[in-house]
Amino acid sequence: MATEDVENRPVLGTPDDFPDRPERRGRFVVHVVIGVLVAIIAGGWGYVMWSMTGGNTGAVPQVVSFDVGRPNEAEITFEVSKPDDRVAICRIRATDVNHAEVGSREVRIPAGGGSKQLKERLDTSAQAASVHIQYCNLV
Repeated sequence: MATEDVENRPVLGTPDDFPDRPERRGRFVVHVVIGVLVAIIAGGWGYVMWSMTGGNTGAVPQVVSFDVGRPNEAEITFEVSKPDDRVAICRIRATDVNHAEVGSREVRIPAGGGSKQLKERLDTSAQAASVHIQYCNLV
């Protein structure tokens, strides 16, 4: 061999240099199996995430404002969007600076008028730092 041929050859050789090595078959099948497994895992993960959020509950709460200025009560103004013909139950919750619950209660939102804005007062056992809606479900 000429010096130029040796310099241009791959360091590990070519397939012709290894006649004992079997031909690669089934590479396409391996890629298809991997693709199917990835699709199953992604679908499973999507289902888990969807079920953790409760799917589409149909009642969507939105906090407008809250007031925690008094040591034994808190106020929250919130809006709930829901189907006109359904009743919703929402749980409002007040927490202190350590995120411990200092007050809570459920609010029933009657059927009729899809989107409602409500202002609720909540008695607390200590000074609240925050008020939020823990959940809102259709009944």
